[in-house]
Amino acid sequence: MKSQELDKTDKIILSELQKNAQRPIADLAQKAGLSPSSCHRRVKLLEEAGVIVGYTANLDRAALGLANEFFVEVSLSAQTEEAFEKFEKAVQRVPEILECHLMSGQFDYLLRVAATDATDYERIHRSRISRLPGVQRIQSSLALRTVKGWAGYPI
Repeated sequence: MKSQELDKTDKIILSELQKNAQRPIADLAQKAGLSPSSCHRRVKLLEEAGVIVGYTANLDRAALGLANEFFVEVSLSAQTEEAFEKFEKAVQRVPEILECHLMSGQFDYLLRVAATDATDYERIHRSRISRLPGVQRIQSSLALRTVKGWAGYPI
């Protein structure tokens, strides 16, 4: 299902679920102008079509003691399929790496890393990131403040 195939009601449902996926189906149905059973059917169709891929809880990083967030640019020594596969497989095993994106431009990957403080990030950098396969260059930036955080996709 593509965004062109989503009607106004689907978009309302998706927008509301991004705000609060725990909202009761009756509340969601009311927002979308549907009966609860019809709304439930729509949600199931959106799940089956792969538009909704799961439900998660948004956690407060600071409340978990992860006060610092770093964005890390990584360049590999080789840009081969094998090098990318090894790096990407290894990244999956590092819990402090929250996200990893293959990039175009000056570096190969952009990582988002959570740490308790600068000392903790130094540990992650030294014992985890720098030991990932094929790493040639690392450049880290500390996020001082989040101006606009993730709030869902525009629908």
